[in-house]
Amino acid sequence: MAPIGLVQARSDGEILMVNPICAQLLMPLSRNGELTNLFTALEGLAPDLRHRVQTFESTHGMICEAMHLQINAGAQGRKDSQILSLSLLKLDAERLMAVLSDVTQSVKRDRELRQSQAWINTLVTGLIDYALVALDECGRLQSWNASIGRVTGFEQHEVVGQDYSLFYPPDGMSADRVLDRLCEADESGWSLDEGWRMRSDGTRYWGSCLIAPLHAPDEAQSEARAYSLIIRDVSDRREATEALRNSVSCDHLTGLANRRAFFDGAELELQRWKRAPRPLSMVMIDADHFKRINDLHGHAAGDAVLRHLAAGLSATFRAIDVVARIGGEEFVALLPGTTIEGAEAVALRLCRSIAEQSVEVDGTPIRYTVSVGIAAMEEGVEGINTLIQRADVAMYAAKSNGRNRVERWHADLRRASSAAQPA
Repeated sequence: MAPIGLVQARSDGEILMVNPICAQLLMPLSRNGELTNLFTALEGLAPDLRHRVQTFESTHGMICEAMHLQINAGAQGRKDSQILSLSLLKLDAERLMAVLSDVTQSVKRDRELRQSQAWINTLVTGLIDYALVALDECGRLQSWNASIGRVTGFEQHEVVGQDYSLFYPPDGMSADRVLDRLCEADESGWSLDEGWRMRSDGTRYWGSCLIAPLHAPDEAQSEARAYSLIIRDVSDRREATEALRNSVSCDHLTGLANRRAFFDGAELELQRWKRAPRPLSMVMIDADHFKRINDLHGHAAGDAVLRHLAAGLSATFRAIDVVARIGGEEFVALLPGTTIEGAEAVALRLCRSIAEQSVEVDGTPIRYTVSVGIAAMEEGVEGINTLIQRADVAMYAAKSNGRNRVERWHADLRRASSAAQPA
């Protein structure tokens, strides 16, 4: 009786042995109540696990270590997500050993610690490579500081009176997001993000932006609010930061966000919606007849199609949208500040773009289409899971109605949601 979950499986995922703790963790994930294949049981949480095993070239070794799998995000009656840790070891050509454990509380403590460390690091390092400016209650730059010109290249007349989204790429910051970060700074004491920033000449650099309130906590609702903004050029550590982010938050096959990163981002957007309701739409995308592609052309061709679709999603959606692969051929995008009409227009553009292209694999062109379902956040939606379910029902309605199309969720679709769902 090990104090952790253990599974021994064949190289194709067939489970040979599972201890009680692991069975307890895996059973809620099983769609049919059976535990026969590890890859099938974890497909909804780690859709690229089979691919990782197939592409692991060594005769033995660690395939993945402490990979986080996020479940139950947004479920009714549950405030926090549950996070499982998976380590997968290749014992030999035929056998795998998996270690599974619940690390929800340790991950929460680790995030809080990293946030504190980031705050300290921003204050005590790189003291000559920063821009410091004061913001008003709307996020507008109140005054000029020479450090702004040194880091960003902007002149005084270009920045004073403008909101701080000026320092972000055009699709990297919305008006709602500007205010969201001020509110989050009030609630947590600071708000820190890292990513691409823009200089006045249009060139990009990798920067961190920290916002901290200058007013007292009891003035968080007053018009006397003021904030400090610290921008740092951290291009020298971008490679290390991206490598860490990719190892934790990216889908191994497509490079998009993984399930864990999606639910992290989605929960944050849901909190923002609850604090200040605004348009918020969900888009569910599924490749049509994907099993047929795998059967006719092989799994390598199927992987190429998924990578092509991921590239299409990246080209279609904005930097502030949360785009991820959450299942085998299932992808999802959460669109802050976008109405259902706007989401439908984007989804139609995606459908047309995919249908007009082909993927070439070993000299053979493969054409495919996608079916898309969309749903909008509204009062009565209990959480992200409910919004996903609505978009999923709409997506299967698109498949039932002929595929290569977009459908909106509406209440009448609920009656058909339990019917057989085409691939």
